[in-house]
Amino acid sequence: MYKLTPKTVSAALAVVVSVALPAAAQDAAGPILFTNVNVFDGVNEALIMNANVVVTDNLITAISTEPLAVAGGTVIDGGGRTLMPGLIDAHWHTLLSSITLEEGQSEEADYLHARAIAGAEATLLRGFTTVRDVGGPAFGIKKAIDEGVIEGPRIFPSGALISQTSGHGDFGQVWEGPRAFGWGPPRFEQLEITRVADGVDEVLAATRYNLKKGATQIKVMAGGGVSSLYDPLYVNEYTAEELKAIVDAATDWGTYVTVHIYNEKGIARALNAGVKGIEHGHLMSEESARLMAEKGAWLSIQPFYLDIPGAETLDPDRYAKFVQVVDGFEKTMEFVKKYDLNMAFGTDLLFSPNTNGQQADLLARFKNHYSDFEILRMATSHNAKYFELSGPGHPYQEGPLGVIKEGAYADILLVDGNPLEDVSILGEDAKNILLIMKDGVIYKNTLQ
Repeated sequence: MYKLTPKTVSAALAVVVSVALPAAAQDAAGPILFTNVNVFDGVNEALIMNANVVVTDNLITAISTEPLAVAGGTVIDGGGRTLMPGLIDAHWHTLLSSITLEEGQSEEADYLHARAIAGAEATLLRGFTTVRDVGGPAFGIKKAIDEGVIEGPRIFPSGALISQTSGHGDFGQVWEGPRAFGWGPPRFEQLEITRVADGVDEVLAATRYNLKKGATQIKVMAGGGVSSLYDPLYVNEYTAEELKAIVDAATDWGTYVTVHIYNEKGIARALNAGVKGIEHGHLMSEESARLMAEKGAWLSIQPFYLDIPGAETLDPDRYAKFVQVVDGFEKTMEFVKKYDLNMAFGTDLLFSPNTNGQQADLLARFKNHYSDFEILRMATSHNAKYFELSGPGHPYQEGPLGVIKEGAYADILLVDGNPLEDVSILGEDAKNILLIMKDGVIYKNTLQ
């Protein structure tokens, strides 16, 4: 894998060099200067034309439309292409996106984790430099990525999904009873994909355990779901008392709770308990949208559609629930726009690894509701703003994420074309993203 970083290159060169970097690593010295680029900064619609951007170590240290020089550095001519922040996915599952449901129920843990490691690298090479993992065992993979042992995006981990018995995170077989009745944990609990907890005492223990392991936020199943076995979409999960206990425990840790929920009553219950994030929300009412606006909560809704790859593999009961979700999307987006809700971009691709290459393709699915600029801002600076709710537990505090500005992390894409005119060019497995940098390290470079 191609890597170039000021931290690891030779200091032998004392003059500025200009190179078109091949796929193999190049020795260079000092900072990296991008010239002749049009910059989308993640915040403003107007591009900074004909700009120059300097990366020193892992941070952006200069942006100017005036000529810049870097002593003993490497110059990359952008050829008039678009330089922008790395993409951010607010609803990703590091493990579950890399395996099928059947594999999760039957394969060895080390095999599943190996798949997740390969999936993390592929995620980065699609241009996603940061993800929020909203359920599953990602703590070790995050640590290995941060230490440079393996390659992948920055990860904001939630830990095991917290679910009630019979809830969206209960993947035990119907004949496997609760632990209270003497049964052992089912397969997904053994893998720490989910944590089934009932009552205030158990949900407090589950929340605190995830925080102990390093969760940057807490993910809770608050209603029925498509992929789960037992719960229709109208079902509300966890009492107000249980949800309030989870929120209190997370708040004591300086962070927040986000919940899986589709239906309007469940959304209202969660928001009134202090939950800050709604994952999905496809069946919300105007009243629940108004409440979201009043609370300043965030919504991560997915633009699901009937012909999405993988939908045909669902059994009839799950497919019927999936159709309900698809039908609710357009109506919910009317409420989102009317009340100008805080929107996060998250894909929620899981249990169908062959669909992961469309991760960035889902951006264009919002074009009926948002401009290309609004979509790009959602997937960069807005997602980064959402992640700041992690408070003092935010794992990346050296600089801001999701923006191109001085002092920000050097998470950078160089795109062949202008995604502000057509955001879809970021899709198709990143074929138009010619250079991918994360934390000042170049992981992909196909510039000629």
